[in-house]
Amino acid sequence: MPYTAPVSEFDFLYRHVVGLDRVTATDRYAEATPDMVTAILTEAGKMAETVLAPLNRVGDQTGARLENGVVRTSPGFAEGYRAIAEGGYIGMSADVENGGLGLPMAVTTAVNEMIGSACLSLQLNPLMTQGQIEALEHHASDALKVLYLPKLISGEWCGTMNLTEAQAGSDVGALRTKAEPNDDGTYAITGQKIYISWGDNDFSENVCHLVLARLPDGVPGTKGISLFLVPKFIPDAGGAPGKRNSLGVVSLEHKMGLHGSPTAVMQYDGATGWMVGKPHGGMAAMFTMMNNARLGVGVQGISVAEGAYQHALAYAMDRKQGRSPVDGGTGTIIDHADVRRMLAQMKAETFAARALALDNAVSIDMGHATGEEAWKARAALLTPVTKAHGTQTGIDVSQLGIQVHGGMGYIEETGAAQFLRDVRVTAIYEGTNGIQAMDLVARKMMDGGAAMFALLDEVDETAQQGDHAGLAEAAKSLRSATQTLVAMEMNDRFAGAMPYLTAVARVLGGHYHLKASLAEGGTGPRSRLAQVFLARLLPEAHGLLAQATAGAADLYGLTAEELSA
Repeated sequence: MPYTAPVSEFDFLYRHVVGLDRVTATDRYAEATPDMVTAILTEAGKMAETVLAPLNRVGDQTGARLENGVVRTSPGFAEGYRAIAEGGYIGMSADVENGGLGLPMAVTTAVNEMIGSACLSLQLNPLMTQGQIEALEHHASDALKVLYLPKLISGEWCGTMNLTEAQAGSDVGALRTKAEPNDDGTYAITGQKIYISWGDNDFSENVCHLVLARLPDGVPGTKGISLFLVPKFIPDAGGAPGKRNSLGVVSLEHKMGLHGSPTAVMQYDGATGWMVGKPHGGMAAMFTMMNNARLGVGVQGISVAEGAYQHALAYAMDRKQGRSPVDGGTGTIIDHADVRRMLAQMKAETFAARALALDNAVSIDMGHATGEEAWKARAALLTPVTKAHGTQTGIDVSQLGIQVHGGMGYIEETGAAQFLRDVRVTAIYEGTNGIQAMDLVARKMMDGGAAMFALLDEVDETAQQGDHAGLAEAAKSLRSATQTLVAMEMNDRFAGAMPYLTAVARVLGGHYHLKASLAEGGTGPRSRLAQVFLARLLPEAHGLLAQATAGAADLYGLTAEELSA
């Protein structure tokens, strides 16, 4: 599937919407000059367009398979992975002392989006490794860091995360995997994990699994869980992959999409592992990786949205059907108002979600660079919104892409359906979108809404600069709804959590679009796109906030029997 990397769009957002200059003005990221960033994005974009994009359809049609216990990846994936690794794109934000480039997460986020747009099935692999790198940087012993980080950063080795078990699902605390201490300071890991993305491959020297397990003295629930690094091959004294560990792939899941990404059931039979972090502190260590992945998975949704939009736009500009309703039209279906509406919505939604993800990444970078709690709180607040809304945007835009194609969108040969099949699982990855929404109205509101109110102050300033009453009114409604939620019982908050999160995304989307319009002086193409979002999508916030503050009584008014009737 052809793909054009939106490098100029990233550049515009960096300069005019999310303020990357604040990041590069810090000592930590001073070397990430605008010229360097543009050069990196340009080269990554070329790789995505020429090397990775041709693999997208290949991976869908010839997916990964398990043969006699060995995972065989899709044709060309080994070469595609090698291009990603050799380009240095896996360790872009990793510490320089371990072989990383030390670049801002905002730059990594853009590169990850382009790789995901080109071939999401393959991009899942380096995304998991990036998360493991961050977890090890923060929580591993010096010995583990020295041994594993350079290999993971270079791409010689790959990383995974092993949380889910069949009986536990999202209730991670119900896991049964055990960790028994060995005499040499290692642990014997025994249990089975499911849904392990890229649990194995045939192109890296080693696969390193971060596995949640319970020590013999671990209490029930999440507080008794520890985290262990369990490699496929146990490294020897020189760091080379040595003896095969006692773990393996039981089977690969048969999935709706992402056929090129092997999703494994992993079995550990007394496998040798090393503890990462403190005993019974596994969830804290794993959340470092999960938060990294939540931003990354939100970006995956945006990746697919961009790909689906480009695919639908090309079809609409080529497909001739009916008479053009406009003078001087092209004669193709892009002349029709409803098709134009869908394409405009797809583009506006993708722009807003991309700006949200980059704003989130900038907040993470500023938190790292300055240590200021306000930036850390801002990043924490934006993370569940980015994950949930980014993935939902991917789903919504992909569905519209099928609709633009009409009947041909339902035919697999056109490729339109693959976008929806591939992106659908991202709303489930790394904590379902409902869990993200509950996190937003619970943990992220433990400050009484202070972080949200600070964010809304920014929106108010933009609305004032743009003299936009609609955005100002939406921000006011969101502020009021936040105050109402904070005062509600928790289950009443949960009942409205998802519409609340979507309303937050709508208001922030209006904020980003208006900032873009202001940067153009109100006359450029992004200004006209902003008019679409502000007039057609922002008003949805008011209805969503009515749902968000409705409480849970009506939902529980229906009995289980009545729901079954």
